[in-house]
Amino acid sequence: MSALEYSPYAADCPSRQLLDRIGDRWSVLTIGALADGPRRYSAIATRVQGVSQKMLTQTLRALERDGFVTRTVFPEIPPHVEYELTDVGRSLRAVLVPLEQWAIDHMDGVAEARTGYDSRS
Repeated sequence: MSALEYSPYAADCPSRQLLDRIGDRWSVLTIGALADGPRRYSAIATRVQGVSQKMLTQTLRALERDGFVTRTVFPEIPPHVEYELTDVGRSLRAVLVPLEQWAIDHMDGVAEARTGYDSRS
């Protein structure tokens, strides 16, 4: 399939899986946590507050599978692992930065809308 043939609005389009991955909050936050360079698992977990160990592990594996993150095992005693954004991951990060800023800039308005909606419901 060429890029022109992908349509995320089509039920069977594989690009939907990609949108699911990059639209997932833990993926977005994990990619953000890796923006400044390689990090160990514990540093990512510290940066991404509220994520469970299981969810962070699943997220890192999925991001690695999709080519956004590389995992490097260092054969030292004790061994350690670092995660780093790939070129594709860095290009996605560039798109996510404005989205994160938009969320920050509009959170008050969204909170007001939610309060208004909830009071009517």
